[in-house]
Amino acid sequence: MASAKDPVCGMTVESDRAAGSAEFEGTTYYFCSGGCRASFVADPRKYIRQR
Repeated sequence: MASAKDPVCGMTVESDRAAGSAEFEGTTYYFCSGGCRASFVADPRKYIRQR
């Protein structure tokens, strides 16, 4: 099990138990809830730091 940080709320989630996932610019992000996923999908740049 790999853990990941939900980019919307900051909660740590286990990737295999996440409520959802989404890919953006080649990276897969995992979410604690459908609401966090929906917020991310609507505006991913708002939630990730540009490298």
